[in-house]
Amino acid sequence: MRTPSIRAATRTDLDCLMALESESFGSDRLTLRSFRHFLRAPTAALRVVDDGARIPAYALVVFRKGSTLARLYSVAVAEAARGRGLAGALLDDAERLAVGRGAERMRLEVRDDNPAAIRLYERRGYAFKGLQPDYYEDGADARRYEKPLDRMASGRSRQADS
Repeated sequence: MRTPSIRAATRTDLDCLMALESESFGSDRLTLRSFRHFLRAPTAALRVVDDGARIPAYALVVFRKGSTLARLYSVAVAEAARGRGLAGALLDDAERLAVGRGAERMRLEVRDDNPAAIRLYERRGYAFKGLQPDYYEDGADARRYEKPLDRMASGRSRQADS
């Protein structure tokens, strides 16, 4: 399987991002205004998989100035593109970016009723940190995960990508 092309999102991706967001989430969706904000924010990295025709997946990482903790804010993969390793590739990319910005840990929340995402995060070394009841707009619980980021592994991955 070939490595997907991942790049920074641009304004021209907004329509695709909105369609993907609508397809992927029943509630707690990012708005067009939010996407525009994250595109401009120096404390965010909005990354997309570009397959040449459309955007089948994206990841959003946010950073807080002065903190060594990065937050994986959102990941979405189009239903037709699932099973191709795009979420894992975006997760690797997000971790490399976070390390590059000085982060030592990555934190995320995932719906308690999303077993595929939970399996991915646990396979990738994310440790369960607790349940957040009634976290989402529709009342669903969230599982909080965190992972220490390996600066050496990130450096090897970047070199391998070169």
